[in-house]
Amino acid sequence: MSEPVSVPPDTAVTGARRAVVVGAGLGGLLAAAALRDHAEVTLVERDALPEGPEPRKGVPQARHSHLLWSGGVRAMEELLPGVTDAWLAAGARRIPLPTGLVSLSARGWVRRWPEMQFMIACSRDLLESVVRARLLAGPGVTVLDRTEIVGLDGDAAHVTGVRIRPAEGEVRVLAADLVVDAAGRGSRGTAWLDALGVAPAPIDEVDSGLVYASRIFRAPAGTEEYPVVNVQPDAAQPVPGRSATLVPIEGGRWLVTLSGTRGGQPTADADEFEEFARGVRHPVVGELIARAEPLTDVVVTRSTINRRRFFEKVSGWPDGFVAIGDAVATYNPLYGHGMSVAAQSALALRERVAAHGLMAPGLARRVQQAVAVPVGLAWELATGTDIRYPEAIGKQPNALRQLFSRYMERLTRTAVGRPLVFRAFVGVLTLSEPAGALVRPEVALAVLRGPVRPPLTGPPLTDQERETVLGTSPR
Repeated sequence: MSEPVSVPPDTAVTGARRAVVVGAGLGGLLAAAALRDHAEVTLVERDALPEGPEPRKGVPQARHSHLLWSGGVRAMEELLPGVTDAWLAAGARRIPLPTGLVSLSARGWVRRWPEMQFMIACSRDLLESVVRARLLAGPGVTVLDRTEIVGLDGDAAHVTGVRIRPAEGEVRVLAADLVVDAAGRGSRGTAWLDALGVAPAPIDEVDSGLVYASRIFRAPAGTEEYPVVNVQPDAAQPVPGRSATLVPIEGGRWLVTLSGTRGGQPTADADEFEEFARGVRHPVVGELIARAEPLTDVVVTRSTINRRRFFEKVSGWPDGFVAIGDAVATYNPLYGHGMSVAAQSALALRERVAAHGLMAPGLARRVQQAVAVPVGLAWELATGTDIRYPEAIGKQPNALRQLFSRYMERLTRTAVGRPLVFRAFVGVLTLSEPAGALVRPEVALAVLRGPVRPPLTGPPLTDQERETVLGTSPR
């Protein structure tokens, strides 16, 4: 291997600031959008990027259901104005919540009240391709795909660039005023920082042994406006947590994802897919796909551990380096928070750069502290539940967290029968409201009083939705 050759900074535009974003997945694209008004941005991606909504090697999880909550949509819209309309024009659907949702929560069926929040429903490939096209249609961003990051340039106090190896070429240094690690679950950022002598970040992990299995079906005729259908596990029961989720996606298709924690995991056997879907807490998803045509084989993913790196706690954090998205924390995908957290983190990056400047001393630490806010909320929502499943591995909750867990159990039971409480709950779930919304005085009082309506006895499908797929009306 030849010795790295440094590229002189600012050779093209004298005085221009430069940022390098590692990874051109959703988090990296959004980070580039956050920085393009403040620097010339280079996106470095190991994969060859497709022209349209096609799968790529570096995003294997794209084949499973992805939920883009309204909190994430709003952040992306701020970063890339018009992106929501672009998704819808490409075939995505805007699903009002809970109106367009048929969901068995841990404490009962959710009523389909008028819209309180929303989500975008489509494939991950479409989501990412629209963001990528919209970003690259504007100025200020250059892409180097089929290029590997070898390591960071600089020292423990200040990162000054990255060492890259193109698919056809020698290792060289790409100088930068700011490097953003958005390389996702496969990030090697901690190893790069360790090589510079940066103190390691504390790590927390919760592993429920979750396995995901997904398959795409052709949706039956007449289901163009079909709701998202979801059966969630109940962590209060001493059994493995199993779920089934049906998401309508572009092209008249249903993307169905099954999941199970340790001791109750789905397999890649196509003959067992419908049976598993029927065997969760309610068989509705299995009943629906029984009349749909399978279009793909079953795809299984086992890398679903919750892992968080507390970069914001590292003393002597280097200037010039920031990590966002899955490079900071990964979560049980069941809760659908990864993309929304990445979007809110990119927005926090833009706000801190705008307020302090790209070269401000301590900027990187300020960004990591800001990123920790959406990361922390999603982390508590995911791990507070996952640690309760049988054989889950991780630190057990302390007394305060156990008390809050009991409050949440009563809150979710109340939410299915009281719209005021459900509004607060779905606001936090979609990362549209801070966690404090759950303990506002009017919400806490309503939780104390309990639900005002009795629980529903079955899935709240409309007569037309039921007849279109199942051919039957409720008795």
